Amino acid sequence: MNGIDNAVAIVTGASTGIGHAAASRFVEEGARVVVADVNVEDGEATVEALEEMGGEAIFVETDVSEWSDVEEMVETTVDTYGRLDFAFNNAGIEGANGAASEQSLDNWEQVIDVNLKGVFMCMKAEIPALLESGGGAIVNTSSIAGVVGFPELSPYVASKHGVIGLTKAAALEYSGDGIRVNAISPGVVDTPMVDRSSEASDTVDQAIGATPIGRLGEPEEIGDAAVWLCSADSSFVTGETMVIDGGYTSQ
Repeated sequence: MNGIDNAVAIVTGASTGIGHAAASRFVEEGARVVVADVNVEDGEATVEALEEMGGEAIFVETDVSEWSDVEEMVETTVDTYGRLDFAFNNAGIEGANGAASEQSLDNWEQVIDVNLKGVFMCMKAEIPALLESGGGAIVNTSSIAGVVGFPELSPYVASKHGVIGLTKAAALEYSGDGIRVNAISPGVVDTPMVDRSSEASDTVDQAIGATPIGRLGEPEEIGDAAVWLCSADSSFVTGETMVIDGGYTSQ
């Protein structure tokens, strides 16, 4: 992909799943990667895997719902590599299942803090660094739950709809400054989050059955799309949400 080689990328939620796949693709394309996650063990293992691929990467323990962690993530990136070119704000949680009136306030706040406030704070910290670098690209992870509703998941659905709104607003605000901001909305993908959801309910099985392609997506299929949205190959794309769901929302 054009424009990735020798660039610097932050990937949040990079220890497993889609984030891990995106970090690997960034390295394959020649970027230096900051692996940011609350999961220290898997995060450090991801860095080792990236280095074994011949890439350059560091791990920064980051809770995206904590402003001090987010600030440190970006500061460490700039201190280490001298710049920031791309950010894939991918960290997220699914929260607890339950009808809206039965959802606890604690669960609502946790899901919103990580999935929506976390994306906002990441952009707030990343955009000044991108401006200092002369521009760049941000990709935020939404979900098909940011495009359509799902019962029993109101906090998650609200948070992912909000990510799309944030993405559009930021894209309009910074398009004149050389910063493109897009979102991806994955369908049902073979990740640890989906494994947990499948154990909690039959929602995932139902979603797979309703997916025209008839299977789970692979993390690499989503990670590759995120990296493409950062590359110069997508230079006329901003404010968009790429739905990658095997046809689920086309029905």
